Amino acid sequence: MTAIDFVAFVDELAAISGETIRPFFRSALGVENKSRSGGFDPVTAADRAAEATMRTLIKRTFPEHGVVGEEFGPERPDAEYVWVLDPIDGTKSFICGMPAWGTLIALTRRGEPIYGMMHQPFTREHFSGDGRGARYRGPAGDRALRVRPCAALQDAVLCTTSPLLMAEADRQCFGRVEQAVRLSRYGGDCYAYCVLAAGHVDLVIETELKPYDVLPLIPIIEGAGGVVTTWDNGKPYGGGRIIAAGDKRVHAQAMELLNG
Repeated sequence: MTAIDFVAFVDELAAISGETIRPFFRSALGVENKSRSGGFDPVTAADRAAEATMRTLIKRTFPEHGVVGEEFGPERPDAEYVWVLDPIDGTKSFICGMPAWGTLIALTRRGEPIYGMMHQPFTREHFSGDGRGARYRGPAGDRALRVRPCAALQDAVLCTTSPLLMAEADRQCFGRVEQAVRLSRYGGDCYAYCVLAAGHVDLVIETELKPYDVLPLIPIIEGAGGVVTTWDNGKPYGGGRIIAAGDKRVHAQAMELLNG
């Protein structure tokens, strides 16, 4: 599989998943709660249909590859190449008719994410990266993505989906960072990481992430010049408590407060 074939194939996955999802958005949509802990973890027919469509195309094109997805679990997860899929990251926004959601697609090789894409089918935007570079394609044109410099935490813009998703102790740690920054905004899901890669915000801090929530975003952020780690400065591949930053200096300052 050449690089050109690979990029074209990811574009095809994004296209077919988007065609599947768009008719469901802002429609009379049934919602199922798949949480077993008393919370609210919604899933819709759009999530399942989009993932099923992508899995079918992957298995037909690359039968030796593995697939790990949010809705249907792992197939051949120990293969050299494994596709990681989250058909709608931000389902809560999706069911509310808000556009802060997207389809996440990653390809890993021996556990390392080598390419990632966030596709927003409603706004028709693509954010993609391979760890060495990252690009945006959409109504605003086609351009390289680049994080912005931010030397001081007091000048930073911080995003998270919601502090209410964090355990109490983690929420207190997050609060120390939030009090130090210039501005904080809630509700971004995967879109927040992409606007960080595009140079519009400086920090994204979250917890309780699954691998499919973060693996597709890592090559985009790193390709744009940013950094993404766990709160203890480890590799973020397994999800959990994640911090992404456009500037290593503000990453270090935020880490001090998170771990203070």
